[in-house]
Amino acid sequence: MSFLEATIFPAQSEIMLSTLILLKEHSIIALILAASVGNVLGSLVNYAIGRYLIKYKGKKWFPIKETSIEKASKFYQKYGVWSLLLAWMPIIGDPLTLIAGIFRTNIYLFLILVTIGKAGRYVLLAAAIVNY
Repeated sequence: MSFLEATIFPAQSEIMLSTLILLKEHSIIALILAASVGNVLGSLVNYAIGRYLIKYKGKKWFPIKETSIEKASKFYQKYGVWSLLLAWMPIIGDPLTLIAGIFRTNIYLFLILVTIGKAGRYVLLAAAIVNY
C-alpha cells in the first residue's frame, strides 16, 4: 500500500498502517519499517520516471500531469534538494520526487532526504496512535 501511495496511484497507506497498529498483531517497528521502505521504493519509481521517461511527457499514457510537473519544478528550484524532505506531503510530494529525477539529483542524497521525510511521517503517526 505504501509503495502504491508513493507512485501515481491513489492510496492511503496511513489508514492501513493505523489499522495494523491498532490490531496489535505486529511489531510497530516492523510496520513502520515496511511502510517506509515501500514508500521510498515508490518514490524511486517516480525518480526513474523523471530521469528516464520524461521525454514521453506529452504522451496520453504519461502518468504525471504537466501542471503538477510545472508546480513541483518551481518549488524544487526555489527550495532546492531540501524540498525532498516534503516528499511525504499529498499533492506536491510525488511530483517533487519526479522533478528530482528530471534534475538528476544525486541518488544517495535523494534516498537520504526522502527516507527521512517519509519514515518520519510514519513514526509520528505511530506515536500518535500509540499515545492516543
